[in-house]
Amino acid sequence: MRKRDEATNALKDKLQKALLGFQQNGLSVDIRNGKVYVSLTDKLLFPSGSIVIDERGKAALKQLAAVMNKEADINMAVEGHTDNKRIRNLGQIKDNWDLSVLRATSVTRYLTEVEHIAPKRLTATGKSEFQPIDEAKSEEALAKNRRIEIVLSPKLDELYNLITK
Repeated sequence: MRKRDEATNALKDKLQKALLGFQQNGLSVDIRNGKVYVSLTDKLLFPSGSIVIDERGKAALKQLAAVMNKEADINMAVEGHTDNKRIRNLGQIKDNWDLSVLRATSVTRYLTEVEHIAPKRLTATGKSEFQPIDEAKSEEALAKNRRIEIVLSPKLDELYNLITK
């Protein structure tokens, strides 16, 4: 467990250094339940109501990918989160479930197709509005809830190897 915690803290430190320029623009790195979470606000990645990653978002993901391409024994779950405001007709996007899943998929595609992270290391999921960071109804609280979280975890076989050594 100590080895796992040391590796987790080392990864967090690497990511914080690599992503330093984005931390004031809506990016944070922290450890929860033994996993590293990279949280990116929707404003850093997407124009309002969009699933197309903007240039600032691509720059942040490029820095993240530079670290993750050196850490091949770590899997990534890309989670899309929304606020609880109802979506007004966005064409193909019907509700917050759609928006959260499609944003997670956009990030996953960018990481695999552009930054060449192995697709087998990634999972895209949509959490919609159901795992808020802040339950308040203020604009600030709603903005915190609109995010992409990239959850980094060691592959289970690597964890097993750590435990058995």
